Amino acid sequence: MFGKHELKTKFIKIYDKKIHLVEKSKDTVLYRRDNVEVFLKKSEDGLRILPAPASGYGVKFLMIKLSQKIAVPPKATLSGFLSAPIDIEVKAGNLTIDRFIIGREKYALYGQDNMGVIARYHVSEFNEREPDKLGVMRIIVENPSDEWRIVGRVVVPIGGSMMFYSKEKAYYPLVILTTKSIYEVNNTGNPPDGRLKATHTAEPLPNFKMRW
Repeated sequence: MFGKHELKTKFIKIYDKKIHLVEKSKDTVLYRRDNVEVFLKKSEDGLRILPAPASGYGVKFLMIKLSQKIAVPPKATLSGFLSAPIDIEVKAGNLTIDRFIIGREKYALYGQDNMGVIARYHVSEFNEREPDKLGVMRIIVENPSDEWRIVGRVVVPIGGSMMFYSKEKAYYPLVILTTKSIYEVNNTGNPPDGRLKATHTAEPLPNFKMRW
Protein backbone atom coordinates (compact mmCIF):
# COMPACT_ATOMS: atom_id res chain seq x y z
CA MET A 1 0.00 0.00 0.00
CA PHE A 2 2.43 2.73 1.15
CA GLY A 3 5.51 3.43 -0.92
CA LYS A 4 6.31 3.33 -4.64
CA HIS A 5 3.97 1.81 -7.24
CA GLU A 6 4.68 1.05 -10.88
CA LEU A 7 2.54 2.92 -13.37
CA LYS A 8 0.54 0.05 -14.80
CA THR A 9 -3.08 -1.11 -14.73
CA LYS A 10 -4.12 -2.14 -11.21
CA PHE A 11 -6.31 -1.36 -8.19
CA ILE A 12 -4.82 -0.06 -4.93
CA LYS A 13 -7.11 -0.27 -1.89
CA ILE A 14 -6.48 2.07 1.04
CA TYR A 15 -8.91 1.57 3.91
CA ASP A 16 -12.29 2.69 2.49
CA LYS A 17 -10.86 4.20 -0.71
CA LYS A 18 -9.76 2.63 -3.98
CA ILE A 19 -7.27 3.98 -6.52
CA HIS A 20 -7.51 2.71 -10.09
CA LEU A 21 -4.57 2.96 -12.50
CA VAL A 22 -5.40 2.33 -16.16
CA GLU A 23 -2.77 2.10 -18.90
CA LYS A 24 -4.02 4.15 -21.85
CA SER A 25 -0.98 3.48 -24.03
CA LYS A 26 2.58 2.25 -23.62
CA ASP A 27 3.54 5.74 -22.40
CA THR A 28 0.50 6.97 -20.45
CA VAL A 29 -1.61 6.00 -17.44
CA LEU A 30 -4.89 7.39 -16.11
CA TYR A 31 -5.07 7.84 -12.33
CA ARG A 32 -8.62 7.67 -10.95
CA ARG A 33 -9.97 7.97 -7.41
CA ASP A 34 -13.64 8.80 -6.83
CA ASN A 35 -14.18 11.93 -8.98
CA VAL A 36 -10.45 12.74 -9.29
CA GLU A 37 -8.70 11.92 -12.57
CA VAL A 38 -5.10 12.71 -13.58
CA PHE A 39 -3.51 11.75 -16.90
CA LEU A 40 0.12 10.72 -16.33
CA LYS A 41 3.03 10.17 -18.65
CA LYS A 42 4.99 7.14 -17.48
CA SER A 43 8.34 7.73 -15.81
CA GLU A 44 10.85 5.86 -13.68
CA ASP A 45 9.60 7.83 -10.67
CA GLY A 46 6.38 5.84 -10.71
CA LEU A 47 3.71 6.76 -8.17
CA ARG A 48 4.17 7.11 -4.40
CA ILE A 49 1.35 6.65 -1.91
CA LEU A 50 2.28 8.23 1.41
CA PRO A 51 0.65 8.90 4.77
CA ALA A 52 0.13 12.55 5.68
CA PRO A 53 -0.79 14.30 8.94
CA ALA A 54 -4.54 14.41 9.54
CA SER A 55 -4.86 18.10 8.68
CA GLY A 56 -8.10 17.53 6.77
CA TYR A 57 -9.23 20.96 5.63
CA GLY A 58 -6.11 22.76 6.80
CA VAL A 59 -6.06 22.38 10.60
CA LYS A 60 -2.66 22.47 12.32
CA PHE A 61 -3.44 20.45 15.44
CA LEU A 62 -4.54 16.92 16.24
CA MET A 63 -6.46 16.43 19.50
CA ILE A 64 -6.59 12.87 20.80
CA LYS A 65 -8.92 12.22 23.71
CA LEU A 66 -7.99 9.22 25.84
CA SER A 67 -10.87 6.80 26.36
CA GLN A 68 -9.31 6.06 29.78
CA LYS A 69 -7.33 8.78 31.49
CA ILE A 70 -3.82 7.90 32.62
CA ALA A 71 -2.17 8.91 35.91
CA VAL A 72 1.59 9.22 36.27
CA PRO A 73 3.42 9.36 39.64
CA PRO A 74 6.06 11.99 40.51
CA LYS A 75 9.40 11.80 38.65
CA ALA A 76 8.10 8.94 36.50
CA THR A 77 7.84 8.25 32.77
CA LEU A 78 5.22 6.23 30.91
CA SER A 79 5.64 5.07 27.32
CA GLY A 80 2.90 3.72 25.07
CA PHE A 81 0.93 4.05 21.85
CA LEU A 82 -2.22 5.76 20.58
CA SER A 83 -4.23 5.18 17.45
CA ALA A 84 -4.41 8.27 15.25
CA PRO A 85 -6.18 9.39 12.06
CA ILE A 86 -4.17 10.03 8.91
CA ASP A 87 -4.66 11.56 5.47
CA ILE A 88 -3.27 10.12 2.22
CA GLU A 89 -1.02 11.95 -0.24
CA VAL A 90 -0.32 10.65 -3.74
CA LYS A 91 2.78 11.93 -5.50
CA ALA A 92 4.29 11.66 -8.97
CA GLY A 93 7.91 12.58 -8.41
CA ASN A 94 7.77 15.60 -6.10
CA LEU A 95 4.32 16.68 -7.35
CA THR A 96 1.22 15.98 -5.24
CA ILE A 97 -1.50 14.83 -7.64
CA ASP A 98 -4.08 13.85 -5.01
CA ARG A 99 -4.70 14.12 -1.27
CA PHE A 100 -7.67 12.72 0.58
CA ILE A 101 -9.12 11.82 3.95
CA ILE A 102 -9.85 8.22 4.90
CA GLY A 103 -12.33 7.02 7.47
CA ARG A 104 -14.71 9.28 9.35
CA GLU A 105 -13.34 12.75 10.06
CA LYS A 106 -14.18 14.71 13.20
CA TYR A 107 -13.17 18.18 14.38
CA ALA A 108 -13.37 19.94 17.74
CA LEU A 109 -12.60 23.34 19.23
CA TYR A 110 -9.56 23.29 21.50
CA GLY A 111 -9.48 26.18 23.94
CA GLN A 112 -11.94 28.94 24.68
CA ASP A 113 -14.61 30.16 22.29
CA ASN A 114 -12.88 33.51 21.69
CA MET A 115 -9.32 32.21 21.33
CA GLY A 116 -9.43 28.51 20.60
CA VAL A 117 -8.31 26.61 17.51
CA ILE A 118 -10.07 23.97 15.42
CA ALA A 119 -8.31 20.60 15.69
CA ARG A 120 -8.80 17.21 14.09
CA TYR A 121 -10.44 15.09 16.79
CA HIS A 122 -9.95 11.41 17.62
CA VAL A 123 -10.60 9.09 20.57
CA SER A 124 -8.02 6.43 21.42
CA GLU A 125 -7.16 3.97 24.14
CA PHE A 126 -3.69 4.17 25.68
CA ASN A 127 -1.84 1.01 24.65
CA GLU A 128 1.36 -0.32 26.16
CA ARG A 129 1.97 -2.22 22.92
CA GLU A 130 1.56 -0.99 19.37
CA PRO A 131 -2.12 -1.32 18.35
CA ASP A 132 -3.22 -3.00 15.14
CA LYS A 133 -4.38 0.24 13.53
CA LEU A 134 -3.58 1.96 10.24
CA GLY A 135 -2.36 5.15 11.98
CA VAL A 136 -0.20 4.96 15.11
CA MET A 137 1.44 7.48 17.44
CA ARG A 138 4.08 6.55 19.99
CA ILE A 139 3.94 8.80 23.05
CA ILE A 140 6.15 9.25 26.10
CA VAL A 141 4.60 10.97 29.12
CA GLU A 142 7.17 12.52 31.44
CA ASN A 143 6.24 13.82 34.90
CA PRO A 144 9.12 15.94 36.28
CA SER A 145 7.00 17.33 39.12
CA ASP A 146 6.66 16.25 42.74
CA GLU A 147 2.95 15.55 42.31
CA TRP A 148 0.86 12.93 40.55
CA ARG A 149 -0.37 14.11 37.13
CA ILE A 150 -3.37 12.98 35.11
CA VAL A 151 -3.69 13.08 31.32
CA GLY A 152 -7.04 12.99 29.55
CA ARG A 153 -6.06 14.27 26.09
CA VAL A 154 -3.08 15.20 23.98
CA VAL A 155 -2.98 18.11 21.52
CA VAL A 156 -0.21 17.66 18.96
CA PRO A 157 1.02 20.23 16.41
CA ILE A 158 0.94 18.58 12.97
CA GLY A 159 1.22 21.46 10.48
CA GLY A 160 4.07 20.55 8.12
CA SER A 161 4.97 17.46 10.14
CA MET A 162 6.70 14.57 8.46
CA MET A 163 5.30 11.04 8.76
CA PHE A 164 6.85 7.58 8.80
CA TYR A 165 5.61 4.37 7.27
CA SER A 166 6.00 0.67 6.64
CA LYS A 167 4.24 -1.02 3.74
CA GLU A 168 0.94 -1.37 5.63
CA LYS A 169 1.01 1.15 8.50
CA ALA A 170 1.54 4.88 9.08
CA TYR A 171 3.26 6.50 12.05
CA TYR A 172 3.46 9.99 13.46
CA PRO A 173 6.84 11.14 14.82
CA LEU A 174 7.53 10.31 18.44
CA VAL A 175 5.56 12.64 20.74
CA ILE A 176 6.77 13.63 24.22
CA LEU A 177 4.24 15.07 26.67
CA THR A 178 5.84 16.74 29.70
CA THR A 179 3.43 17.37 32.58
CA LYS A 180 4.79 20.66 33.85
CA SER A 181 2.46 23.19 35.49
CA ILE A 182 1.31 23.78 31.90
CA TYR A 183 1.51 20.53 29.95
CA GLU A 184 3.93 20.78 27.01
CA VAL A 185 3.83 18.67 23.86
CA ASN A 186 6.86 18.03 21.65
CA ASN A 187 6.37 16.59 18.17
CA THR A 188 10.01 15.48 17.99
CA GLY A 189 10.20 14.75 14.27
CA ASN A 190 12.02 11.53 15.19
CA PRO A 191 10.87 8.10 14.01
CA PRO A 192 9.20 5.87 16.60
CA ASP A 193 11.07 2.95 15.04
CA GLY A 194 14.40 3.09 13.22
CA ARG A 195 13.22 0.66 10.53
CA LEU A 196 10.56 3.03 9.17
CA LYS A 197 10.81 5.27 6.09
CA ALA A 198 10.19 9.03 6.28
CA THR A 199 7.82 10.81 3.89
CA HIS A 200 10.14 13.83 3.66
CA THR A 201 12.53 15.92 5.73
CA ALA A 202 11.18 18.78 7.84
CA GLU A 203 12.27 21.22 10.47
CA PRO A 204 11.34 20.35 14.08
CA LEU A 205 8.03 21.86 15.16
CA PRO A 206 7.96 24.21 18.18
CA ASN A 207 6.69 22.77 21.45
CA PHE A 208 3.01 23.35 22.16
CA LYS A 209 1.70 24.36 25.57
CA MET A 210 -1.66 22.78 26.48
CA ARG A 211 -3.17 25.71 28.39
CA TRP A 212 -6.64 24.18 28.71
